[in-house]
Amino acid sequence: MFLAGDIGGTKTVLALFEPTADGLKQICEATFPSQGSATFELILDQFAAQTAYTNLSSACFGVAGPVIDGECRTTNLPWHLVETELAAYLKTKRVKLLNDLEAAAYGMLFLKPEELEVLNPGTEPHHDGNVAVIAAGTGLGEAFLYWGEEHFHPVASEGGHCDLAPQSPIEDELVAYLRKHFGPHVSCERVLSGPGFHHIYSFLVDRGHQPESPVVAEALTTGDKNATICQFGLEGSDPLCVQTLDLFASIYGAEAGNLALKCMARSVYIGGGIAPKILPVLKRGGFLASFLAKGRLEPVMKGMRVSVALNPRAPLLGAANYACRL
Repeated sequence: MFLAGDIGGTKTVLALFEPTADGLKQICEATFPSQGSATFELILDQFAAQTAYTNLSSACFGVAGPVIDGECRTTNLPWHLVETELAAYLKTKRVKLLNDLEAAAYGMLFLKPEELEVLNPGTEPHHDGNVAVIAAGTGLGEAFLYWGEEHFHPVASEGGHCDLAPQSPIEDELVAYLRKHFGPHVSCERVLSGPGFHHIYSFLVDRGHQPESPVVAEALTTGDKNATICQFGLEGSDPLCVQTLDLFASIYGAEAGNLALKCMARSVYIGGGIAPKILPVLKRGGFLASFLAKGRLEPVMKGMRVSVALNPRAPLLGAANYACRL
């Protein structure tokens, strides 16, 4: 039996799996508020009390934070996780901590075809070669899977904090605008994240690219700004919000292409919570056009299959399947 977990700043999801002839079978799952526990071990105790599991073979946890030498001090929680200490606590010899994007990247390999939306139909699926995974949500996560010795090996990165590279005059203006607000370093995450929608929207208004609708302006004062912008943009009822989403998608596609080139990927997955919500925008063509626009390497880009992950449980599935191989 394998224990898997997806540990985030808001919630922690734990699940038990067992191997079958058709792959892993989930036995049970429970979700706990992360903020309500002083330590991760307290959540493990709650889960153990609910399930009364025994004979644990191994465990793997995807964690929102950097994992270094088998340890992680979580980014938004006061938790210090150590593989050896967790192994002793769980009475198993094998425990692995993965960065949450590493776990998500590995989980992409186990999604069903109906859980993926291919943005460039006609490309061939690849079952070997490196894989790039980019995921815009609260922040921007990037990771990749290295293909070696007939296995995929997840590799973490902090690529979301790399410099945002403008590809057009309006993106040049955007970076200059953001630099005045955030200092000389403007990361990709400033745009490709939940807060990024309002950053783009404010730029387009302040620089006079689109007039602001009184209806939208009023809605922004009463609700979540980024969700409001997405709502009007997806409805197509406000040109400013439509342009905001189109610019977001264009920049997202360019950065996905950058990551794919850096790891020489054969497949690219778009994870995170934002992509499924704005799928019609991603399918309009701006995302893929920016993804492909890599000059002399465009023919290489055309051979990469680009898919949006529709199943938010990819990190948990990745952790479970990684635990199985420990």
